Amino acid sequence: MPRARKKPIPKKPSLLEHVTGVEKQFLKGKRERTADLESAIRVFLEFLRGFESLDVDQPCVTVFGSARFKANHPYYRLARELGGELAQAGFGVIPGGGPGIMEAANRGAKEAGGLSIGCNIELPMEQKPNRYLDRFVEFDHFFVRKVMLVKYSCAFVLMPGGFGTMDEIFEALTLMQPGKIEQFPIVVMGSSFWEHMRGFMQNSLLKEATISKEDLALWDNADSPKEVVRLIQKGLRTPHVFRRQRMRKIAHMLD
Repeated sequence: MPRARKKPIPKKPSLLEHVTGVEKQFLKGKRERTADLESAIRVFLEFLRGFESLDVDQPCVTVFGSARFKANHPYYRLARELGGELAQAGFGVIPGGGPGIMEAANRGAKEAGGLSIGCNIELPMEQKPNRYLDRFVEFDHFFVRKVMLVKYSCAFVLMPGGFGTMDEIFEALTLMQPGKIEQFPIVVMGSSFWEHMRGFMQNSLLKEATISKEDLALWDNADSPKEVVRLIQKGLRTPHVFRRQRMRKIAHMLD
């Protein structure tokens, strides 16, 4: 009788390979310890990849904003101009590396001869790396990517965006509020877009004492790229003086 053929054993992906859906598997609930150990190793290796890829010799600014704005949108054009101004001032630019605001900031930096980096994460619909990147690193886990952006940025610029944009900036504010990270310049652009959010913070959060007046001084507002650069430079040169000035501005605004 012919011998029965053994079924081939499926090859497990290397821990160094990019595998789609690993974060979803990791977060779906209790699993066997071996599966969690494999996830822990993947996360560790992902951190190492980020450390190596983002080890640059100049200060960098992260620009947050929606991936959904097209090149003809005013916010895209504003982010492109911002990327150029940051590059001319000697800053590298580190957006998420995808389309929309991220692409615009990378594009402006690249066109101005500056360093353009992308910290990308693969998403089903919208997050593919843009073509204006000098350096690129792709992450499997959202939280690793957020840690890298905080760790390697000296300032944040918040432009109009959705849930992801708010998640990233509020995490930074949450870490700054109790002193888990050093306070650094955060500049919000697009005042008309964020007007209702600002009202919610003052009329609900502050009114009900879930935040303090001091927390409203964790960021500044500007709609001009040149003013954004000026605020970042001033905040980095004299952070304590800059914060006191913002506190006085907030106190005057709330009187």
